[in-house]
Amino acid sequence: MIERIQFLWPEIALFATTCIVMVLGLSPRYTVRKSCAWVSGLGLVIAGVLAAQTTPTANALTASTGQILLPGMVAFVKVLTAIVGLMLLLLLAGSVDRDEEARIAGGGAFDALRSNRAEFYSFFLFSLTGLMLCASADDLIWLFLALELTSLPTYIMVVIAAGSRGKGRSQEAGVKYFFLGALGAAIFLYGFTLIYGGTGTTNLNRIHAAFMGDGINSIALAGLLLSLLGVSFKIAAVPMHFYTADVYQGAASPVSAFLAFVPKTAGFVSILLLVATAGWVWSPAPVGASTGFAIASDMVNGGFSLPEPIRLLLWVMAALTMTVGNVLAIWQNSVKRLLAYSSIAHSGYMLVGVIAGPGDGSFSKSGLSAVLFYLLCYGVMNVGAFAVLACLERRTADGRFEEIE
Repeated sequence: MIERIQFLWPEIALFATTCIVMVLGLSPRYTVRKSCAWVSGLGLVIAGVLAAQTTPTANALTASTGQILLPGMVAFVKVLTAIVGLMLLLLLAGSVDRDEEARIAGGGAFDALRSNRAEFYSFFLFSLTGLMLCASADDLIWLFLALELTSLPTYIMVVIAAGSRGKGRSQEAGVKYFFLGALGAAIFLYGFTLIYGGTGTTNLNRIHAAFMGDGINSIALAGLLLSLLGVSFKIAAVPMHFYTADVYQGAASPVSAFLAFVPKTAGFVSILLLVATAGWVWSPAPVGASTGFAIASDMVNGGFSLPEPIRLLLWVMAALTMTVGNVLAIWQNSVKRLLAYSSIAHSGYMLVGVIAGPGDGSFSKSGLSAVLFYLLCYGVMNVGAFAVLACLERRTADGRFEEIE
């Protein structure tokens, strides 16, 4: 485990930043509370730099220090998390404690129990930490805990960042999101237990070795199918998409932008790791090929393909997700609901890349590189779309501001 810690400095930096933000957000001085955003941004910059420098290369990584199925993905995902996390941080101003800060500015006393700034920014950083840990996962238990660390804070962020949405709508969205999220977690956790029952191990490298040596037995195959179905909740893919429109509409626009990127990225990273155990293998890049961010050159098809049930499940999910997302978007009167169904459709597009797989190692023929590059572009454009919505507000009869849908 000591060897493993040296590759987890980005996550450690974010955790330390979270602890600092927890304290700063409870200060009775407004200038100190306001520094939560700046400290969070500094922590993300440090984590991004550490991710680029300390994440192991393909040659340094072994089965004892991490997963060797898709090693080139680790650095890319962590740096991507830091970059898009900084952009999301810019949207959070005014999304938490708006009414409370107005009350204090009007002469009211500061009440730490009513202030949510410390919790909100801490949950924001915890969720990003969970996303980075998903990329580092080499064990089913690790992957489960990382997925839950990514998701659990978002349930609370939806509620406490009422902003201009009103507490009632945000609370309704948070409850729907929580209960459907618990259902998704139960499904993929049950799938993980079946994979363990079929292979006798929770280590992803050993699971892959078992599948390649003895084949995938019926118990493990059922576990993989259930795991993929449960994780599809994170990416809002059919049939686990029903919560998306209501939650996006009920949450504040900055939080909706966060939900559209962070859990989705964690879900796709998990899906890539799960399908990699079922057939894809990693081979060293040819001499002279680059490593690190140029993941397309160091992930090649080892001659194995996905089992037909898994390929068929992903194929059906992709087709239904693209169809449902685009067709139902036409019927929406709310821009946020329109973007929610757009997010569903994008998941379908990326599932096509998952089905394509590593290809022959070239950039133009690698589905894995396509998925990760798509996540980068989607994250940047998603922030821009919700930033516009966050800026559109109108004054109500009682003098408050609310978002224009």
